[in-house]
Amino acid sequence: MIIDLERFVVQERPHWTRLEQMLSKFEQGRVRNPSLDDLKEFHYLYERTAAGLARIATFSSERELREYLEHLVSRAYTEIHSTREKPHRLSPIDWFFKTLPQTFRRQIRAFWLAVAVLVAGAIFGGVLVSIDPDAKEIMLPFSHLLGDPKERVAKEEAGGTTDRLSGAKSSFAASLMQNNIRVSILAMALGMTFGTGTLIVLFYNGIILGAVVVDYVAAGETVFLLGWLLPHGAVEIPAILVGAQSGLVLARALIGRGDRDPMGVRMRKVSNDLMTLMFGVALMLIWAGLIEAFFSQYHAPVLPYSVKIAFGTVELALLIFFLSRSGRKEKSNVEKSFSNAE
Repeated sequence: MIIDLERFVVQERPHWTRLEQMLSKFEQGRVRNPSLDDLKEFHYLYERTAAGLARIATFSSERELREYLEHLVSRAYTEIHSTREKPHRLSPIDWFFKTLPQTFRRQIRAFWLAVAVLVAGAIFGGVLVSIDPDAKEIMLPFSHLLGDPKERVAKEEAGGTTDRLSGAKSSFAASLMQNNIRVSILAMALGMTFGTGTLIVLFYNGIILGAVVVDYVAAGETVFLLGWLLPHGAVEIPAILVGAQSGLVLARALIGRGDRDPMGVRMRKVSNDLMTLMFGVALMLIWAGLIEAFFSQYHAPVLPYSVKIAFGTVELALLIFFLSRSGRKEKSNVEKSFSNAE
């Protein structure tokens, strides 16, 4: 099929722009009860844009235009066939159980990139410590991690019946929350460096994690490590990853690859997602701080490691289920309305 591409783009651009405007309203929850005319227009624009995408598919030189239309059609398809139900904008329960996990899944590619960078850092830190055990004095920022793991475990278990945080649990939990939230906000804010700062923070935290894990495993203290880290780490580490996910989403909006919209428009598109993810991070880190202060710091014989490991495993399973499944329904309101219209 031969078409005048320049003329085609000029003719179709207003329809693409209108579809983007309608998509933004649907995605941001500004249209809770769309009229039948709005839905018909939305469906028409979706079909017209999809047809346009098919027409330019053979133009290998127009890669950016093709990617832009693919993204637009994908968003429209998701809006029609997604499982999202628009909650009342002031409903905290709907926000928590629907908006938060749906937003996480919508930006899932940024999350997996964050996971990959953290794992790469952990591998690097673990290999470095296994080659040169003295390197942990340079890498690890906490004094209680610098000594021999066996000595620390023996000390912790010997003082197991003594509550060393008596009267200070609340302040300790608050300091943990403050530090972890600061790291997560930093990971998100460094998205302004086009993602470079976010990736560095992630990689560095991965180095610390990998160094600690290898140090304790090599010393034969794997059970202690799991019992110590799992209860709070099962939520804390994913929270930091979600914070970095936000930074990478911000970076993508700044870079704008494949998106011809002005930067201001791109930033407005992701603003709601960024706020949602960061509020979710704050809630996760508050929980992790409480668990670390009131649960993780108690070791055998006060709390058997099996109990702590089981608790952390259940936490992680519930978090995975929540982020991957919560908010899913058989049909969204938009799809139901289209079905009724037909």
